[in-house]
Amino acid sequence: MPQRPAKRRPIGTVPRNVRPTRKPAPPKPEAPPPKPAPVVHRYEADIAEGLEALAEEEILSLLGSGVTFEERVRKPGILRFSYAGNPFHLTRLKTVQAVYHRAYYPVPRPKALLGDQHFKALLAQIALVRALSPADAYQTFFLSAAGSESSVMQRLKTELGAKIGLAPGAEEGDLLLRLRHPLEGGEGWEMLVRLSPRPLATRNWRVCNREGALNAAVAHAMVALTQPAPDDAFLNLMCGSGTLLIERLLHMPAASVAGYDHDEQAIICARQNVDAAGFSEQISLRVGDCRHLPLPDKSIDALVGDLPFGHLVGSHEHNVELYPELLAEAARVAKPGARCVLITHEVRLMEALMSESAVWDVEQVLRVALGGLYPRLFVLVRK
Repeated sequence: MPQRPAKRRPIGTVPRNVRPTRKPAPPKPEAPPPKPAPVVHRYEADIAEGLEALAEEEILSLLGSGVTFEERVRKPGILRFSYAGNPFHLTRLKTVQAVYHRAYYPVPRPKALLGDQHFKALLAQIALVRALSPADAYQTFFLSAAGSESSVMQRLKTELGAKIGLAPGAEEGDLLLRLRHPLEGGEGWEMLVRLSPRPLATRNWRVCNREGALNAAVAHAMVALTQPAPDDAFLNLMCGSGTLLIERLLHMPAASVAGYDHDEQAIICARQNVDAAGFSEQISLRVGDCRHLPLPDKSIDALVGDLPFGHLVGSHEHNVELYPELLAEAARVAKPGARCVLITHEVRLMEALMSESAVWDVEQVLRVALGGLYPRLFVLVRK
């Protein structure tokens, strides 16, 4: 019998006795590696005593929620806090004198810092700080510590100098180190390394200085107390070398910024600083008597003044005549509600004048430690 031809399978079909091959499942995407936890560093800020609240407000404004203040140790003139962000941001603070990176070393005596583990940690701490500034910003270093002339401290200085490539300098060297016991007590030692080659209150724009010139960090705090706004007409009475004027524009722009001083040499000095700060187009400087200003009534939103203390500048007898006339002229040019912030060591005189004033309300008085003196910041509001 003739054989039947075998049936052909349709193209693309699979024989019954052959299992179809399954396509391999696509690989599951790998989970991204966990982000490393941010490194939290500890810092300490030196502040003119009396301005701690203003400095804390600036730190929070600049760093946001990433900063945590330490409540364990609250001492006048010091703020201690932790921060996980870029430490370079801390060098932009304006109301602090200086900021230090702070590290704890669990050693019984400073000699143990020369051990390999702790010495490497100390070098890493210094390297973190030096990375914030140009390589040539540091030429010298200074180690401040109790017993700094002891053989152990001398050896520590020698070893440090050899490793970091800096020469020992006089007090307040470029790289400033402070070794001390923890403020909260207990064993061990803390090393503080200043974040900048110079204190933050030492401004680069100051190319001309005058005896009795106002500390720039205190000036910045005074400007903050005026509650600056970009549409302010801002006036600096007895402007001296221009510190308050420059610090005003470092806060924010203003509609107008003007300074008057009766001393022509002060105005010349202020102009040099204003030019160095890059504000020559925004700041008007005039020689003039602040008791008789060429300004319209009720034309100024904010006023500041570093009044003569009667020590380096002026005398108490002169101030008794000057202050009432100055306050009266300030009231004439101030708009209702204008804020006026004055710093003076003539505390009793100012208190007596304010108790009799019908045009100024005293909002607050702050006692500030400044170069061995304790002047007051009077924050006034025009009625």
